[in-house]
This record gives sequence, C-alpha cells and structure tokens, in this order.
Amino acid sequence: MNQAVRIAILDMNNNFPNQGLANIIQISENFKNTNSEQISIKVFDVRYKNEMPNIEDFDVFISSGGPGNPHKEGFAWEAPYANFLNGIWDYNKNNEDKKYLFLICHSFQLAVINWKLANVCKRKSYSFGVMPIHKTEEGEQEVLFKNLPEPFYAVDSRSYQCIEPNDDKLNEMGMKVVAIEKMRPNIQLERALMAIRFSDEIFGTQFHPEANPAGMLENLKDESNKQAMINNFGMEKYLETVDRIDDEDKIILTQKEILPSFLKMAQDKILQALAHSLD
Repeated sequence: MNQAVRIAILDMNNNFPNQGLANIIQISENFKNTNSEQISIKVFDVRYKNEMPNIEDFDVFISSGGPGNPHKEGFAWEAPYANFLNGIWDYNKNNEDKKYLFLICHSFQLAVINWKLANVCKRKSYSFGVMPIHKTEEGEQEVLFKNLPEPFYAVDSRSYQCIEPNDDKLNEMGMKVVAIEKMRPNIQLERALMAIRFSDEIFGTQFHPEANPAGMLENLKDESNKQAMINNFGMEKYLETVDRIDDEDKIILTQKEILPSFLKMAQDKILQALAHSLD
C-alpha cells in the first residue's frame, strides 16, 4: 500500500496578495503529481484566520513569507505560532519519527527571534531584487545547496534583517548558518544571515526559494518594489535584473533545487522511518 505524506502549508501573508504562496502550492502540487506515493496538501491561514495545523496530523510543514514586523505585537496567532515552532523542535527531540519544517523569509525571522539566534532589526531601506547569495563554509556542505553554484541567485524581498548571530546559542542548539548576503565592501554594514540549518529536519531561508520569473516580473509591476530596487542598486542593476530574470542558472535553478529537494529528502526519511518501525 502506498503511504501518505501529509504536507501542511502555513500561509503567513495576513490576507495580502502574494505570489510566493501560489508558488509554494505549485511546487507542492508538482511534488504530489509526480509522486508514486499518496501526498496530501492542506493550507492554513495563520495570521488572518488564526488557523494552525496540529503537529501530529502532518509530516511536512512549509511556512511562507509575509509582510510586516516579525516581532510580537500582541496578535492572537503569535503565541500559537511560537508554540508550533517549539512543538516541532520538542517532538523531534522526543520521537523517533520526525517532523520536517521549511521556513521562508518572515517565518525565518520569527524562528530566529523565537530561538534568540540573532538580532532581527529593520533594514535602512527595503531590499528587493534578484540577489547573489553566498554559501558559508558550512553551506558548502549543505545538501540542499549541492547543485547550486557559489554564489547562487535568489529573490530577496524584506524590510527586516537577521544580523549579529548569537554563536553561543547556535552552537548550543546545533544550528549552522549556511548562507549570508552579498559582500558590499563600500558599505560598513554587517552581512545578514540568509539561511540556517536549524536541525536535520528544520531548514530556513531569508530569501525566497519558491520564487519564479513570472512572479518576480509581476512583483516588479508594483511601483514600490521597482523603486526600492532602483534606490538600492540603481537603474542599470534594475534593467539587468529584468533582463536576467529568466536565466536558467539563476532563480529558475534555485526554485528547481531547494524546496523540491527538501520535500524529496523529507519523504525519503519519513518512508525509511516507517519501514523501520514495521520491521
């Protein structure tokens, strides 16, 4: 009998229209449609409807990006979401079968704040565009990056940043920073954390691994996004980005590699654990 893998997608967009969520659903649907196993997918509207998945009812969780301040502001969903993060961590610590979690952008920031891993603060200006992402030494060994060049390219879209990592806390929890932002020698600012391997089962990125060229071009129709990119990088860089947006070796490659690889690896480990428990 084919075994089901149950995927929960956590929509963190707070009812704002967002191309990223559609891309996450599409990647998950592609995974389902090309799979010999039974795959179920359910979306939870966390911030707007205060919906949360029950950890025991799902195997794989993908938590999306979203707008706004990642620090607690007293909303009803905040405590349940923190309990969700801690619940998955504790579940994996105490159970032989594991739960798999991928955190994107806003969700990544929430996790960094929750586990006190770095200083999460507002950027001097909004960052938007196709950016080079640099692997750290640990990132060179990261399995989800193995088919990506150094640097690789991804969509960056954020008002906040994770800087000044708490190395003691990261080491204590066995976490590794696997990617950081582009070096800017002419700007005296610390390079932000762009990806963390939180555990064997939990991974997160500050960038958007789900982004595709069509969605990026749609976002660039928004005048504030276009202006943010021109202000940060100049008109020449903006035009270059639009020109390169569908290059096979940039965001198309990143989209093809990271999230699909995460889903495949999670499924393989889930089925291995299941087979082992039936022996």
